Amino acid sequence: MLSGGTPTEDVVTAVVSHDVRPGREREFMHWQDRILKEQERHPGFMGSELFKPVKGVQDRWVVAFRFDTREHLEEWLNSKAREKLLTEGHEYFGAYDVRKIGSAFGAWFRFGEGTAGGVPSNWKQAMSVVLALYPTVMILNLTVGDWLSRLRAPGYLALFISNVLSGSVLTWLLMPLVNRALAFWLVPSRARSVGVHVAGAAVVAACCLVIITIFGLTTG
Repeated sequence: MLSGGTPTEDVVTAVVSHDVRPGREREFMHWQDRILKEQERHPGFMGSELFKPVKGVQDRWVVAFRFDTREHLEEWLNSKAREKLLTEGHEYFGAYDVRKIGSAFGAWFRFGEGTAGGVPSNWKQAMSVVLALYPTVMILNLTVGDWLSRLRAPGYLALFISNVLSGSVLTWLLMPLVNRALAFWLVPSRARSVGVHVAGAAVVAACCLVIITIFGLTTG
């Protein structure tokens, strides 16, 4: 579910990975539903995506969620409601970590001068980011992640390197490509008809399905 509102240049994403206890996966998913419902009550929430583990590639459950400003994100991360839910959730998972991907998202979707006139809807931003973020995380896990694991790099160092690489790939490579390829759908002044909205969403969904299928066939 995505909230409305005008996006700003301060949009920030948090990526949380969990070590879910064996046999508690269904309960963990129900707990995530509760987290989402609580997030939707907090100011600035813009959407959430849950990624299940991929055998042989990613053992952890990963959740990515966005807030319109860093301030709103920090309010959620430090809220009593989240603290209470985390306490309850430890029954279903052990270790977890939080990565904050900086405020580059707003700039990624600035196609021209002005304010909201050059910014796509929140739900389009969410779909576009997932389209670029998922293959980035998967490829880094298969390459750099595996290399760092063999080198027995400490977790804090591996996390830092992963953040630097993923942020760089998204900012300077994938998001510019996504913007150019989907400009007909992302730029508000161009996407004025329902048909364009639906066609663009279908293209993104199809691309995601193809990427998932490719990783499934190559890593299964």
